[in-house]
Amino acid sequence: MTAHPCIRTLLLIIFILSAGSLSAQTKSTDKYILLKPDRVFDGERMQEGWQVLVKNDKIEAAGSGINVPSQTQVIELKGTTLLPGLIEGHSHLFLHPYNETAWNDQVLKESRAERIARATVHAEKTLMAGFTTVRDLGTEGAGFDDVGLKQAIEKNIIPGPRMLVATKAIVATGSYGPKELSYEIDTPIGAAEADGTDALIKEVRTQIGKGADIIKVYADYRWGTKKEAQPTFTVDELKTIVEVAGSSGRPVVAHASTAEGMKRAALAGVSTIEHGDDATPEVYRLMKKHNVAFCPTLAAGDATSQYRGWKKGSDPEPERIKAKRKSFAEALKADVTIVMGGDVGVFTHGDNAREMEMMVDYGMKPLQVLRSATSVNADVFRIGDSVGRIKTGLLADIIAVEGDPSKTISDVRNVKLVMKGGTVYKQ
Repeated sequence: MTAHPCIRTLLLIIFILSAGSLSAQTKSTDKYILLKPDRVFDGERMQEGWQVLVKNDKIEAAGSGINVPSQTQVIELKGTTLLPGLIEGHSHLFLHPYNETAWNDQVLKESRAERIARATVHAEKTLMAGFTTVRDLGTEGAGFDDVGLKQAIEKNIIPGPRMLVATKAIVATGSYGPKELSYEIDTPIGAAEADGTDALIKEVRTQIGKGADIIKVYADYRWGTKKEAQPTFTVDELKTIVEVAGSSGRPVVAHASTAEGMKRAALAGVSTIEHGDDATPEVYRLMKKHNVAFCPTLAAGDATSQYRGWKKGSDPEPERIKAKRKSFAEALKADVTIVMGGDVGVFTHGDNAREMEMMVDYGMKPLQVLRSATSVNADVFRIGDSVGRIKTGLLADIIAVEGDPSKTISDVRNVKLVMKGGTVYKQ
């Protein structure tokens, strides 16, 4: 039986009105937030007169003259600078300062439950300090617990930054610690031991399977005859690690403090080299040639020197600090890409800005440091398509700080707003 034309018309009108109502309901569920600071650092340069519109978890628009939808929440941020969420390039959320508990004792004597509890607290402190992403480079004896911590944050069980995790890190057999007990006693090791092609392939693939975003390797360590740092893996072994990790799209980062360790890591094709205390101009030129970035971790050496008795500000700088200043100046001269990462955990989580302040003290311009902590880190860590800039379409990981850190870098400590994925965690 065919419906009367009038009835068909009425049904069509009802359908159109219902569809329009449903569309309106769908649109009304979108959440808009307009951020109105004095200025915006977009990850590369400072912009005056900008505002930023956030839609749900992403940046909808940034600039002046933004078309603002009705029912948009407006957050006035007078006297502040808006920045992309800062990115910590070298963190250990499962460690706490060595002047509280020595590294050996943390690995040997603290339970996994305690270490996870500490890491949970550290994650929140890091986020509240304005660091919305961390590259966590090794659990130091806590196995794959960083994967679980990352998942807990992603599921909104606990507050914390986005995490890129390295899980266990890889060391040459016999090189790593703890080593404080008798040589006759097998003790837990703070990383994964592996040697030679087959064992390294298996370890890299195991870590990938367990959830590692990054593979970390120790290209040298303090295992010389006088307990000085010496290379561990051969160039071929390091190349194996890089090749296997690279086949799954993962970068390799290398702990290296000696010139030879850095040279081998650069030749092997790692993404970044951490620490680099004894780097030479020749090594920096090699890194530049092979597009290897440098994470100097200035704050770690500064902290450990103070733990050993140096009274910063009153005592003369130790030779180690003088050498680090010189080495960092050589890196700047060589135009090596410098990423911001402090080796947090050696010092207090939440004090991440300490590295940024020291980078300025050691010769970088504040604007360069801001770039290192945002867009440069994002690009080097291969996450620039989602974070690191104030740009339409990227995740709304945004902070506001009182003052202008492009003039006074310590203003990054004056955090007034923390937003991650469009959710405000601090205001």
